Amino acid sequence: MTESFSSSDHRALVIGAGLGGLAVAMRLGAKGYCVTVLDRLDRAGGRGSSLSQDGHRFDLGPTIVTVPQLYEDLWAACGRDFHRDVDLRPLSPFYDIRWQDGTRFRASSDTEAMKAEVAKINPSDVKGYARFLRGSQARYKVGFEGLMTLPMHKIWETVKVLPQFARLRADKSIYAYAKSCVKDEKLRQALSFHPLFIGGDPMHVTSMYALVGYLEKEFGVHYAMGGVQAIADAMAGVVREQGGVIRQNAEVDEILIEGGKATGVRLTTGEQIAAPLIVSNADAGHTYTHLLRNHLKRRWTPKRLKKSRWSMGLYVWYFGTKGTAGKWADVGHHTIAMGPRYNGLLDDIFMKGKLPDDMSLYIHRPSLTDPSVAPAGDDTFYVLSPVPHLGWDKAVDWQTEEPIYREKVAAEVEKIMPGFRDHIVTETVFTPETFRDRYLSPNGSGFSVEPRILQSAWFRPHNISEEARGLFLVGAGTHPGAGVPGVVGSADVVSQLVPDAPAQAQRRMAAE
Repeated sequence: MTESFSSSDHRALVIGAGLGGLAVAMRLGAKGYCVTVLDRLDRAGGRGSSLSQDGHRFDLGPTIVTVPQLYEDLWAACGRDFHRDVDLRPLSPFYDIRWQDGTRFRASSDTEAMKAEVAKINPSDVKGYARFLRGSQARYKVGFEGLMTLPMHKIWETVKVLPQFARLRADKSIYAYAKSCVKDEKLRQALSFHPLFIGGDPMHVTSMYALVGYLEKEFGVHYAMGGVQAIADAMAGVVREQGGVIRQNAEVDEILIEGGKATGVRLTTGEQIAAPLIVSNADAGHTYTHLLRNHLKRRWTPKRLKKSRWSMGLYVWYFGTKGTAGKWADVGHHTIAMGPRYNGLLDDIFMKGKLPDDMSLYIHRPSLTDPSVAPAGDDTFYVLSPVPHLGWDKAVDWQTEEPIYREKVAAEVEKIMPGFRDHIVTETVFTPETFRDRYLSPNGSGFSVEPRILQSAWFRPHNISEEARGLFLVGAGTHPGAGVPGVVGSADVVSQLVPDAPAQAQRRMAAE
């Protein structure tokens, strides 16, 4: 739909230097645009940035890298080699899932090893696991290969895939699909928890997200040396090498619209910057409720956004420990500690907005793979707990609850890492209030709009905005969705919707 945007002016503005904003800046630079990225934080990366404190470096957001070819394709579009800029290390096992009775499940890419893990829990479920994996592959072919980077702003694109969705029972939740394949409750949890990585409730998001099982098996789980921050820094480096500009500590307050066209932005300082092409990597909710607050919306009205279901909030405790290298030897790079409840816990968080006393935790220990995250002999951790977002009528008051909740989290971590608090030398905590204030995330949600089936594809905020010509969106809140692959994929979608800059178009025509 490139006919919706054309201009002889080759200037482009990108709002936000998150991974989606940086990826689209790279692609626009490759198309010949003169790109300026405006970001309110002090370093690039957005939710994929990091914090350095007392010799420890904390990945603030995503830690798992999958589908390396997405990054390879992005770099190749810019005439570069991703692996020259970023050092990816495959992890095995991917993660260690633990239950409170001592049961463990180690996920890896080895099919036979995975069957053995299943058999340790319930031998009769091995055939069911094989069936789940076949279904996962079928869903990958349709949901990832077929839709990941396909523009979905026309409803016909969604209608076309409905028969395939019906055949794959996309109306079922991923938990229901896992339940139909395996009998053991622990295995159902191990096969269905993945949507939590992108803010979805396994009891309600579509079974299409079972595709992650095949995706991980086929392409592995990786860690970027230097953390996801290293990927963001490498992206920023490409943008600058293309002649683009990245301005940190520059917050956009409003997108300017004239005659139905985007014409530029106004910063919180009052400075105005003109450009006919605007791409917002701000949360889609923030873009429509705040950045376009003085513009009458046709589709993404405040009422519609308020009625949307938002992903859960996150409580994240970052801490560094001294002299613990080699301690807790059975705690790997990624550990998932399942709580005593699964269905009930998810119901409290996603359906009732209640902060429960029990919890499931994700423990990240990157120092096992990357010594640069901590001083020699020390460790760097983050512990993440899903919690309700702030949009409920009785939202959690984190100023009051945080120290109480931290003690509850500590009690659970103590079961896995006895005596860990005695070694802590530095720490900081993010709550949903931090996500609201630092990332301008509506309701302090961790992953924008929840990826339910009626909030996906055409039903999700589109990459090309209906509200103004020349305005496009990337990031977790738009198609194809949250998670680093989705965010990077959104930039690919926008690049298909935006024509080459005039000079670049002339060069392509001459070359042909």
